Amino acid sequence: MQPASEWVRDRGLDQKAWLILGKGPTFGKFKPEFADRYEILALNHVVRHVRCTASLMMDMDAYEMCADAVASNAQFLLMPWHPHVNFRPSKKTLADFVAEEPRLKALHQEGRLIAFNAQTGHMFDPLDGEPVTPIKFFSAEAALNVLADNGVKNIRTLGVDGGSTYASKFYDLRDVTLLANGRKNFDKQMLKFNETLRRHPDLLFGPLNVQTPVRIFIGSDETQLLGARVFEFSVLRHASLSVRFEVIDNEGLPVPRDELKRARTGFSFCRFKIPELCDHRGRAIYVDADMQVFTDIKDLWTRDFNGSWMLYSELTGSEGRAPQYSVMLMDCANLDWDARQLITDLDHDIFDYKALMADFAMMPPAKKQPDLEFEWNSLEHYEHQRTKLIHYTDMPTQPWVSNTNKNGEVWYQELRDALKAGYVSREEIDEAIKLGHVSPLLPQWARLTPYPDAEKLAKNWQPPFRRFARQVAAGQKAASKKKASA
Repeated sequence: MQPASEWVRDRGLDQKAWLILGKGPTFGKFKPEFADRYEILALNHVVRHVRCTASLMMDMDAYEMCADAVASNAQFLLMPWHPHVNFRPSKKTLADFVAEEPRLKALHQEGRLIAFNAQTGHMFDPLDGEPVTPIKFFSAEAALNVLADNGVKNIRTLGVDGGSTYASKFYDLRDVTLLANGRKNFDKQMLKFNETLRRHPDLLFGPLNVQTPVRIFIGSDETQLLGARVFEFSVLRHASLSVRFEVIDNEGLPVPRDELKRARTGFSFCRFKIPELCDHRGRAIYVDADMQVFTDIKDLWTRDFNGSWMLYSELTGSEGRAPQYSVMLMDCANLDWDARQLITDLDHDIFDYKALMADFAMMPPAKKQPDLEFEWNSLEHYEHQRTKLIHYTDMPTQPWVSNTNKNGEVWYQELRDALKAGYVSREEIDEAIKLGHVSPLLPQWARLTPYPDAEKLAKNWQPPFRRFARQVAAGQKAASKKKASA
């Protein structure tokens, strides 16, 4: 039988787009014409209902139930070198089962049987020369890793869902195979998808019925770039589908003539560029750089707009807080914003700064909805296993500026983890200190090796927001005097 790595290489399958098809509820969205765009990898009993490039079976029990369907519907059968029996790896090899099972032997003789090493946490004798495919919970993990580890770059899924149900086509299996391995639901496979995505950062992976990759635009000026990098890492460590980031600022936008209407930060107006950056198509997420995520971004990305064009957070749980447009899910196809024109409208007094930034006055009220719960924009508030996104919105206590933030250790741990993973480098931290963007004491606050002469440098260091605030205040003061004398 042929090893999976040779099979993928010899047939050029790494250059193809693949669809992994499982038994979950979204299987109902499958259409036969998808096979014109994708190579189909059917998991277990799915082969009963679709023709596919390959059927993947972890268990001999599943193969025996579907052997006739495999023979007629699948070009190839993928199985572990040590197939499972009763949900446990067998000591026997696939070659041993070929010798015992006539239908399996026929597939072998026809060159249709493909073997891979499935590492399920036990010691075993692997198929020589074949990489080990990690699998912890479900067969979808094996399917993803067999493809990704052998160079496939574009992998989508249907019927590979969380929850605890099958699609209606598989109701006859509810009392036979549904979570028969003892798991409570299928959610944990998402954790393993994340591990694969982190090993293969260029992989395009996600559900076929979900826009992929997730597009996240981070509003930031140069002083916030370290925060943006830590934010990116916090998203990637939890994501179960591919994510792409773009840091944006006010560059390329006009500056209002009136000082009182000018940007309060180097990225205040940049969010209005996003629909154009997306060619007015699909979804996009906007965030500020001073944030950190604790859950799968898919939860936010797949929200139903329910007829609106933008979702944001209003009920912040904080006294005196205005509606929050610092986390937004945007339907770019319906947002006809022209960022340059909006700033021109400020100059022409069509609306003032507050109306633009705090009210989004250019939008019909019914088309912007405060449907994002506080957990997705928790201003200076963190609860373990509840908070989904914390926003370090109070500039004087942001963890890279001060060690007085009550949730600072949460961010410092994220920074340490990003360093350990190699996503952020110590050189990036030192460069941010050198440029004055973060405190010279940041490494000490995060329990890292101190920056040279940090204590001395810290005595004269001024946080960037103070420098910027003085510039804004001076400009506004001059503008007010000019108006008063006019």
